[in-house]
Amino acid sequence: MAENYNGMAVGVFELDNLVACFVALDAASKAANVKIQSVERNRLKSGACVKMRGSIADVNAAMEVALETAKPLGKVVSHTVIASPTADTEVALKMTINK
Repeated sequence: MAENYNGMAVGVFELDNLVACFVALDAASKAANVKIQSVERNRLKSGACVKMRGSIADVNAAMEVALETAKPLGKVVSHTVIASPTADTEVALKMTINK
């Protein structure tokens, strides 16, 4: 069953290795009230992208913890927080899940 994330902020971060992603998402989910929407492996390299959802304050707090936790474990490739994704952005965010 798909989770309803309408109205929630989204935080996305990409790291250069999968292990660092799991450690970072664990720390993020313990630090703030966020739900992990997906973990998507990079098809060309060993990294992965994590999408997490919650209020803007919770996503910002979780992102900060995730990035700090990841630094000694791997390279942060990219990261962002979208406070209020549009309907089209929501569609795009779902397109890569389970691909």
